[in-house]
Amino acid sequence: MIEVRNLVKKYGNHLAVDHLDFTIEDGRIYGFLGPNGAGKSTTMNIMTGYLGATEGEVLINGHDILKEPEEAKKHIGYLPELPPLYTDMTVREYLEFAAELKKIPKKKREDSVIEVEKLVKIKDVEDRLIKNLSKGYRQRVGLAQAVLGFPEIIILDEPTVGLDPKQIIEIRELIRQLAKRHTVILSSHILAEVREVCDHILIISKGKLVASDTPENLEKMLGEADTIEIETKAPRARIREVLKNVPGIEQIICEDGKDGVTFARIRERRGEDVREDIFRAFAENKLTLLTLRAAHVSLEDVFMELTQKDTVPDAFTRRRNETALTDENTPEQGESTAKMTSEQKESIKELPSDEAEIEESSGAEWVGTDGEGDETNAGDL
Repeated sequence: MIEVRNLVKKYGNHLAVDHLDFTIEDGRIYGFLGPNGAGKSTTMNIMTGYLGATEGEVLINGHDILKEPEEAKKHIGYLPELPPLYTDMTVREYLEFAAELKKIPKKKREDSVIEVEKLVKIKDVEDRLIKNLSKGYRQRVGLAQAVLGFPEIIILDEPTVGLDPKQIIEIRELIRQLAKRHTVILSSHILAEVREVCDHILIISKGKLVASDTPENLEKMLGEADTIEIETKAPRARIREVLKNVPGIEQIICEDGKDGVTFARIRERRGEDVREDIFRAFAENKLTLLTLRAAHVSLEDVFMELTQKDTVPDAFTRRRNETALTDENTPEQGESTAKMTSEQKESIKELPSDEAEIEESSGAEWVGTDGEGDETNAGDL
């Protein structure tokens, strides 16, 4: 287990890491996300002992990485963003050297090296000089070095950089296999990769932790309702008329498209699924639906919302703090920081949006926009 407590790192007047606090539990795959310059690599370098912290501490299975570096590093395998390779060595020579540095017993070194070579599929290049390998194979050699000795915690900074699609799939599968016996922490700019592989995601922005939750709960965090998107050749007024009596709809926003096609975004109440009712309403009125699909908030949406706007981290902090007050007496630990009761959700303003705010009433609200952005409300129908 890793405990990061009040971690601060300053470079002169620049605050790279701003009082980070989080815990990494055993046996899970953690995704570490943030824009360039957010402090991801700095944090990972401090966690692995490559950098010292200005303030705070990092405990690796109870050992302070700064005060007990040798003992703490026994539990960590680390692949930096730029793998630390000696390019004039062969792959086999480098891994044997790394095994010696990790103090793997001499009798076990050869078996350990062969095992990781097979695991990351570099056995066929073990006699080649590292400088003659492709970037993808160099990345694999760096990964083999991190896995060598099979430490309890494996930290991977951009592990799939430079790999082709086939190799990326293989590395993803390898990470899943490692997670059966190890805790894995990885950073990546490929959000789809993180969404597919990770059990838990940490997002940092400007050196601060702004989100910590499962991918599924983070995707639910932004919206109180799901959205349905439709395309039809019916005019906006006709769409509103057809859907006026469909229960479970809170809002409709219409836009005129090309070739007489109207695009509508329909917001349904949380817990409702009105797709079947929408389809039936159009069928009964003999109108054709060209498209009907659910548009859920994606991890990309969450990432952009939390890292691009200064006000969002504060909003998340309010949610997290209120959730912590609700859950502090419960026996379970590590519960979602994005979960809230319905009363809490109602008491907190929605996260900022690029769209103009629209006042909501207790009934359904109907909004249509023409090419100049005019709105039509329920009272105008």
